This record gives sequence, C-alpha cells and structure tokens, in this order.
Amino acid sequence: MNRIFPILIFSMLLLSVTSSGKTKIKLFNGNDLTGWYAYEPGQGRYENPLELFAVDHHLIRLFGSKPGYLMTKQLFSDFELSVQFRWNTDTSAYEHKSNFRNSGVMYLIPESATDELWPKGYQFQIKEGGTGDFILLQNVSLNVNGVVVEPGKSVTAIRFSDAEKPVGRWNKLVIISNRNKITHVLNGKIVNEGVNPTEHKGRILLQYEGFPIDFRNVEIKLKH
Repeated sequence: MNRIFPILIFSMLLLSVTSSGKTKIKLFNGNDLTGWYAYEPGQGRYENPLELFAVDHHLIRLFGSKPGYLMTKQLFSDFELSVQFRWNTDTSAYEHKSNFRNSGVMYLIPESATDELWPKGYQFQIKEGGTGDFILLQNVSLNVNGVVVEPGKSVTAIRFSDAEKPVGRWNKLVIISNRNKITHVLNGKIVNEGVNPTEHKGRILLQYEGFPIDFRNVEIKLKH
C-alpha cells in the first residue's frame, strides 16, 4: 500500500478535471520527457529524447547545432493546448546566425505522417516579431478570413493581431481546436483563426530551428 499511494498521487497531478468538465493532462511533468520522442535529420528518432534535448529546473530546453523536434506519442482531437515559451538568451548555447529567432508548436500531425523537417500538420509559428501565424505544412489546408488557403509544402496565413512579449520574457500561447475551427491565442489575445481544417486529430510537436528556446507548463484540456 505504501508503494502504491505515491503513484496514485502522481497520476492525479498529471490528469485532472477542470471546473468546465474538461480533462486536463500535463504533457510535460516537469522532470523528464515521458510521453515524447525526439527527432533530428541524419540521426533520426530518439526514443530517449534526453539524448538530444534537456530538462533543467522544470523547463524543456531545446538547443544544439541541428534543427529537430520533440513529438508526443499520443494523438489528440478537440482540445485546448497551452504552452509557455521563452527565448533562451544564454550565449553558451548554440545560436543560429539569422536576423530573427524562429520556432513553433505544431499540432494535428496525423498518425500517418513520417518524421521529417517538417511533418504534415499545422503550426503556431513562434518568430521574433511575428508570433501567431498559421504555417500549413505538407498539403493541409484551412479557411482563413473566408478564403481557403491553397495546400502546399509550407504555406503561411498571417496573424491579424500582435501580442508578443520582448525576447527573454515568458509568453503563453493557446491553441483551441474544436473539430471545424482552430483559434490561436497569444498572451490572452486572439491573433489568428481559421475554419474547416483538413486534419482533425494528431500529435503535438515542439520545434527547434537552431535558436535556443525554453518551454514549460505544456498542458492540454480535452472534452469528455
């Protein structure tokens, strides 16, 4: 009994029911990367993602000399995903030589999608001076502002509002996917919205594009 009790407490912390009746799941437990795998070109898939990235002080820290990502093993539909992110300004970490820091959170990556840079799905773009755009990858589509975005390898639907905080400060993004509607929220403000996506269920991905970035409080709320 003494051995079982701590396990039950841990499970309750990871999985809870909100006041709205939704199930909330912590996709990142703050200690390791259970439930995720990592990928980088050349080396391929890492079943132990800590061989590629790091967890430090309850943060997911993405850095290194090559682009790559973390991907959930589980698929989700009809969800509200919230993620906090901050650009890591530590000069000892590898930094891409470019004018604007760039990363993103992908979602609705179908089970059939192959590991590559970047797989099929939708992206909430995180970009210095331009956070909140839709990036539609590998021929997914969406109707934005009454116009169907034509499928392509990588197509951008520009955000209609800005709410980004300065480099070094924490930002909170929320992605709401309700079957036929996707909403991007940044720091409490709706910055982009679209309807009639061609994908409705998939995995979650945290991008690393060569610019050190930290993530924390990665949580998802699911409808019953």
